[in-house]
Amino acid sequence: MTVEDVRRLFDYGYWANRKLFQVMEQMTQDQFTQAVAGSYGSVRNTMVHVLSAEWGWLERCGGPARGPQLSADDYPTVAALAAAWAKVEALLRGFLDTLRDEDLDRLVEFTIPRIGPRIMPIGELLQHAANHAVHHRGQVALLLRVLGYTPGNVDLLIYDFEARASTV
Repeated sequence: MTVEDVRRLFDYGYWANRKLFQVMEQMTQDQFTQAVAGSYGSVRNTMVHVLSAEWGWLERCGGPARGPQLSADDYPTVAALAAAWAKVEALLRGFLDTLRDEDLDRLVEFTIPRIGPRIMPIGELLQHAANHAVHHRGQVALLLRVLGYTPGNVDLLIYDFEARASTV
């Protein structure tokens, strides 16, 4: 794994987030926060969970401190959440810009509640963070469909098609 491999995963994730935010902007405020289904209930709560987790993994890897877990109540609107995502995207991209490939093998000690202490390489932790977001974006896409919206296809394959098309 290289830093470019990790960067690609996050580039894809931020592309997919923008696609989902375009759909979320069409929702009513009530729909954005409406408990529908899933582990976190609403579109907002699920996206705040992913944001909080991503920033938390970034901090564990040596990036800027997040502080306590983020609260969905602090993001009452799509615009507020999108702004927070833009901030974390910039922090993560800045962190990736400081890494060399060999840094991805550096071990990090951390504790997961209810699981305990662990030690893993930065590269694996960043890969986990990117994959974790994919999992929950799939949940958000389903919640959007339940609420009557069509989120479109945010698969990695589609990202790659669009990325190649923009370089031709």
